[in-house]
Amino acid sequence: MLLPSPIQSLLRPVPLALGEHVAQRALASVLRRHPDLFERLGEHAGKTIVFAATDLPFEFAVNPKHGTVRAARPGGILRSDARISGPLVLLLALAEGRVDGDAEFFGRQISIDGDMEAVLALRNAIENSAIDFTKDLAPSRGPLRRPVEAVLGKVRSLLLDSKDPQWN
Repeated sequence: MLLPSPIQSLLRPVPLALGEHVAQRALASVLRRHPDLFERLGEHAGKTIVFAATDLPFEFAVNPKHGTVRAARPGGILRSDARISGPLVLLLALAEGRVDGDAEFFGRQISIDGDMEAVLALRNAIENSAIDFTKDLAPSRGPLRRPVEAVLGKVRSLLLDSKDPQWN
């Protein structure tokens, strides 16, 4: 479920500031549609969680309490409360609840370091949010809404369908 190599190659020269800007806009869009997402974290809302996509030239530190994202090159974020690492498509599928996080963790497709309570609180918050990136990242209204949703849905399907079959 890795991003195709040509896409990885295209993303390597992308400046950090642009990666951070795109991630911040995506988070803001998701929070607009799911305003209570991070409220469910309770005492863990102020913790910083790093999402390290192993097939991207970026990693992202998210602070739920402030609704902020900070980008760095892989290994560049040294201080965090927890770190979740894995292929981008898998991390996005986890956020949408399309795959079983426990199975992916025990199958060593993702790794988690740090505050497990914070990660479990995040997982529970996400599971109850019904995130759908095709709808959450598309314009909420206007003539581009449906075409953007369709393109994002097709891309998601292609990437998820490319996941290697795994043994249970």
